[in-house]
Amino acid sequence: MQEAVPVGVGAMAALIGADIQAAKEIAEAAAQGEVCVAANDNAPGQVVISGHVAAVDRAIALAAERGFKRSIKLPVSAPFHCSLMQPAADVMRRALDEVHIRPPVVPLIANVTAQAVSDPAAIIDLLVKQVTGSVRWRESVLTMKELGVTQLVECGAGKALANMAKRIDKEIVAVSLLTPEDIEAFLKGLS
Repeated sequence: MQEAVPVGVGAMAALIGADIQAAKEIAEAAAQGEVCVAANDNAPGQVVISGHVAAVDRAIALAAERGFKRSIKLPVSAPFHCSLMQPAADVMRRALDEVHIRPPVVPLIANVTAQAVSDPAAIIDLLVKQVTGSVRWRESVLTMKELGVTQLVECGAGKALANMAKRIDKEIVAVSLLTPEDIEAFLKGLS
């Protein structure tokens, strides 16, 4: 992904207090011939934009003018989830052309569409689209709830997704498993 966009060319920023529509309007106004898009619809009041550095800087200024709580430039190595990442999407496509995916036991919620999918070919296409497409996390959580999901488990380094899920819908129980001990304790609690 770093090869797709050299360091210093792209940026990302969180717009705190923005909804997805306002973020799209700001990104479009800030683009001025460059790339600037709403890249992550994370949770109510938090949308991340992505694109060329100057365009993201213009969007931050516009967000301040429109009275958003604040905008935070993110410490990322590339402008993820925007068209600048197309070279990485092309590499992903070639890599996934060599992979056989079996239908999942439960549907996958593709965060580029916020919809359930089980067809392996569609999953591969959506994984490629995700490299340049917006992350629709807020909508994905709501889709999971509509499908009867009551508990989300985040595995990995951090609690960001679980914390956002709690903001999206207070009825959903969201936990983060950060260590092997966390996983072990969680699994023991299931039996």
